[in-house]
Amino acid sequence: QVQLVESGGGLVQAGGSLRLSCAASRSISFAGVDWYRQAPGKQRGMVAAITSGGTTNYADSVKGRFTISRDNTKNTVYLQMNSLKPEDTAVYYCNAHAYGSEYWGQGTQVTVSS
Repeated sequence: QVQLVESGGGLVQAGGSLRLSCAASRSISFAGVDWYRQAPGKQRGMVAAITSGGTTNYADSVKGRFTISRDNTKNTVYLQMNSLKPEDTAVYYCNAHAYGSEYWGQGTQVTVSS
């Protein structure tokens, strides 16, 4: 079992930045990790992904603004969010997956005011 804890969410003005963290209870260096988000009334969707080897992928809506990274020494994956827009408002979740198993965190709220 792996427990994931997201942090770093909050209220920010449009154009601002936040850095989200996804801290794991044990090493996830072998796992792919994704950030998802879910706005009220909408389906949860993938925002950014990073493989165990460090390859990244982004949703078109955040390309050039968000950066996913990982620090395996800290069992943590980050999501740096710049140039935030009101439409980025959502609960952000991290998901770690490997060997047919997946784990979710509890989510962290990001609210971007206009």
